[in-house]
Amino acid sequence: MAMGRRGISKQPVLLIGVCVFGACLLLFLFMRGRPAKPAPETERSPSTATGLDHLNTVATTAKNDDNELKSQIKEAINEANHNIERRLTNLEQTASIYKTKGTYTPPVSQNTYPKVKNLNEDQRKRILVTGGAGFVGSHLVDQLMLQGHEVTVADNYFTGRRRNVQHWIGHPNFELLHHDVVEPLMIEVDQIYHLASPASPVKYMYNPVKTIKSNTIGTINVLGLAKRVKARVLFASTSEIYGDPEEHPQKETYWGHVNTIGPRACYDESKRVAETLMYAYSKRDHIDVRVARIFNTYGPRMHMYDGRVVSNFIVQTLNGHPLTVYAPGNQTRSFMYVSDLVSGLMKLMNSNYSLPCNLGNPEEHTILEFAQLVQDITGVKGKVSMKKSQQDDPHKRKPDITVAKTQLGWEPKVSLRDGILKTTAYFRKELGLVNNEQEQ
Repeated sequence: MAMGRRGISKQPVLLIGVCVFGACLLLFLFMRGRPAKPAPETERSPSTATGLDHLNTVATTAKNDDNELKSQIKEAINEANHNIERRLTNLEQTASIYKTKGTYTPPVSQNTYPKVKNLNEDQRKRILVTGGAGFVGSHLVDQLMLQGHEVTVADNYFTGRRRNVQHWIGHPNFELLHHDVVEPLMIEVDQIYHLASPASPVKYMYNPVKTIKSNTIGTINVLGLAKRVKARVLFASTSEIYGDPEEHPQKETYWGHVNTIGPRACYDESKRVAETLMYAYSKRDHIDVRVARIFNTYGPRMHMYDGRVVSNFIVQTLNGHPLTVYAPGNQTRSFMYVSDLVSGLMKLMNSNYSLPCNLGNPEEHTILEFAQLVQDITGVKGKVSMKKSQQDDPHKRKPDITVAKTQLGWEPKVSLRDGILKTTAYFRKELGLVNNEQEQ
């Protein structure tokens, strides 16, 4: 009985299959005989009903697209060639300007640079200035550039400012590197002025470890570079290594009276270590070294709020604030204008003298005398606010510059009054108390 049911059930299934196949065949024949729909935006003749003509249409469209692509490529190539020709023309114009190193006259479209001397190849030196965007460093860079040398500045802008050397950026003799001296520097130079270090109490007390690294690791890296390229190195040391001196005035042979763990020690002691490194490398690797012990320096491009007495007094006076004097007020300082310092640094670098050399102004003033001078120059009479004395603040500071006079033929030229006048004019402009058109 079961067998009979299975045999009977096959017939309707077979019939259904035949019907489906026949329907598909009829549908295929019907669709093949229908004319194809015209492609948009393409003219077609009555013969396009065939598959062959449809393929021809597709091929024609592809050919048109290919021609359009070729046209676009050709247009891009022509534009690139035009740009290359324009840049080559600019390079040729620039090359004609730079054909001879020396006095540089830039095209009208570029910055106007100060004129520099025309030095022969054997006279022109490649000079690195670490900390060259800082207060002293930027003034040194100005003089080196004006003399016609090639100058590279390395600065991390911890205390330096790009605007201090902005007027040289783009000059063929000048290069500015954003670089921290605690990292090695691989360049080719003939001389190195190593000035990179915080110098104001506000900055070096804010980050004492960074100050120590700049003066120790930074000096090791600079000496390593000098060893590799056989360059002469000048290190900017400080009168702070004398501490609160018991000898007056201070000679280079004085060992100092210092507090090795006081708040100023990060600066004082790291400078002392750096001096030791200079002479250790000189003895071991025969590096040509110079060491300048710099006394209080002031002038334009000082930070207004760097904590030093010159900037403090001038800014406080111009703002109508009382002058902050730390007791007792009769402590003395010797103030040197920045142009005198730059002159001394360059003379020391190019001399044959390799031992430490004091650079400072031996004219001595008490802090209260200096406060009175600032008020006289600014024409602003104000009060004096006496504060508690600072820890490790030296009572006296005056350089003996006999070595600088005899070995370098150097001594300061700018009087304190003239220097303060120039510095006051600079701070007036910084504070917006004069028009930008007025000279500093």
